[in-house]
Amino acid sequence: MTKSVVKEIGELVPTFKEDKILILFGPQAPKELREMAVIHEFENLDEEPLKQGGTMQFGDEHFTITAIGELANQNFKELGHVSIYFQEPMDEVLPGAVFAAPYSFPNIIEGTVIAVK
Repeated sequence: MTKSVVKEIGELVPTFKEDKILILFGPQAPKELREMAVIHEFENLDEEPLKQGGTMQFGDEHFTITAIGELANQNFKELGHVSIYFQEPMDEVLPGAVFAAPYSFPNIIEGTVIAVK
């Protein structure tokens, strides 16, 4: 299981709630990206953490991964970066995107544990 902890929440993150998009980045994210991202730090990282049909958990909220872009795992492992769309998958999934259901934006605060199975 991949496990990460939320360290910082960018000031623009709430503006993405309506669109149900959550952007994760590791602690090395540049300042201009930190404003729009949830900064997290891995405690444990699996070889291929993101899998279609797998789960993502934010605190007590569980989500099922419904679609995954071809570069999502690589970006997630190298940069801690992934864009999570809590909505119906599009016809063409962007390379770094993950789609998850149910289609609701998770409640996240500093210290929230993110688990990926």
